[in-house]
Amino acid sequence: MKRLPLPHMHSGKVRDIYAVGGDELLMVTSDRLSAFDVVMAEPIPNKGRVLTAMTAFWFELFEGMVGSHLLSTDLADLPPEVRGERDLAGRVMLCRRAEMLPVECIVRGYLTGSAWKEYKKSGTMHGAALPAGLLESSQLPAPVFTPSTKAAVGDHDENISFEAAADLVGRALATRLRDVSLALYSRGAAWARERGIIIADTKFELGRIPGTGELVLCDEVLTPDSSRFWPVAEWTPGKTPPSFDKQPVRDYLETLDWNKTPPPPPLPQAVVDATSTRYVEAYERITGRRFADWPGVR
Repeated sequence: MKRLPLPHMHSGKVRDIYAVGGDELLMVTSDRLSAFDVVMAEPIPNKGRVLTAMTAFWFELFEGMVGSHLLSTDLADLPPEVRGERDLAGRVMLCRRAEMLPVECIVRGYLTGSAWKEYKKSGTMHGAALPAGLLESSQLPAPVFTPSTKAAVGDHDENISFEAAADLVGRALATRLRDVSLALYSRGAAWARERGIIIADTKFELGRIPGTGELVLCDEVLTPDSSRFWPVAEWTPGKTPPSFDKQPVRDYLETLDWNKTPPPPPLPQAVVDATSTRYVEAYERITGRRFADWPGVR
């Protein structure tokens, strides 16, 4: 996407952030997709709008559980100099500026990914013992808060214990982060499962509003980029279910002789289309809303 005529704060793999006045930010979610930490050359149609629409839905559902940094997703509320940028429709979040906390609030409900690798090796997850006999993709006895540090650009997040998180932000705040994250995950996972989707794990970002210290939920929330979404009908302990995310891209790239460093190989149109379809299906199944009704969708 083209650079906007606003003070540019940051560009990540997917989002561009701009300053709006003194205490607001504009987050623009692009259609960029990264796989194996490399941004692909081909955008995934509507991916940015799906992530924005789904995040807005969860903020709405979680109202009253924790504060939110989201102010609006409406173009009419943007600064005049960008209000007419039609490509922004459906992919913007006008937000309160927050001081982000140096802890990634990860919640795991199922044994997969790095947690499964650790369990196979030592019978633990984040150093804590788990019951014997669990299989890959097994549901955990209860959701677990497994924080990590926020890595610098180019590095990987590092799993840490709750005690280490308490050392970073203080025990009272670490306890609040754990309790809020577990409550949000439990509410979201129950909602999604009733609609045929398992949320295996997820990552929440929380910050505090300067001046007031209010704890707020920030960034994207329970999206296919920040979470593992599995179809309930295809979940069986002992196997990794297909996921509602960039799985078609990962699967294709694994067939290539590519060293997973830039530049990325070109993606076939069929892979791009299949990935876009998965994102849209995840949104519609979870929200019960037609994606075609979201602003900007053509």
